Amino acid sequence: MSAPAETPAPAFRTRGLTKTYGEGEAAVHALRGVDLELPPGELVVLLGASGSGKSTLLNILGGLDRASTGTAHFRDRELTAMSDSELTLYRRNHVGFVFQFYNLMPSLTAEENVELVTEIARNPMAPGKALDLVGLGERRHHFPAQLSGGEQQRVAIARAVAKQPDVLFCDEPTGALDSTTGRAVLKVLKDVNEALGTTVLMVTHAANTAAMAHRVIRFADGSIRTVEINETRLMPEEIAW
Repeated sequence: MSAPAETPAPAFRTRGLTKTYGEGEAAVHALRGVDLELPPGELVVLLGASGSGKSTLLNILGGLDRASTGTAHFRDRELTAMSDSELTLYRRNHVGFVFQFYNLMPSLTAEENVELVTEIARNPMAPGKALDLVGLGERRHHFPAQLSGGEQQRVAIARAVAKQPDVLFCDEPTGALDSTTGRAVLKVLKDVNEALGTTVLMVTHAANTAAMAHRVIRFADGSIRTVEINETRLMPEEIAW
């Protein structure tokens, strides 16, 4: 009889995670003791109103910010114990970021914008392949000003996934897009999750996107209120806007 398969280590695990900005009566408690465990390879949506704590959690897990108390682990490594240089290497080697605003270099073509990341990555994907993955292979020589907002966001996603990261953090990636373009971007994120096995964490206040996720985490007042697992998921093009 073969041995049972081992359960993979969580992509992320937090215990008692807090984040406080300021002191005394002016203190803002962005996170209030967050306990969370996320399996690898899922597409996870973090839902909540502005100020609910979801972006703060994303920034701590992404190595962009530090917790006040508690612990956060990426696999078997404690993020909350890392030095600044260790966090830099973590972001470089394991993490991709996609933000609401595209942050593309206007003087560089789509392909050249992607190349900026591949030059420092350990195991990069060819820039052209990354652009093909997001459906922009034929637009690789276009400059950002020659691309629509949705196309620019897809270049930003290609730039992030060209590192072949273990985790892709997306903060309001469709916040500046119309419904048609937003659905196209969501489809790209779904394709990246499925084609590369990348764990995708997407922060949004748009509840409609929850239906496409494996797991939905709802935030309010710095705490997790519910964690829901979707037994049946909608395709991005089926999502109401």
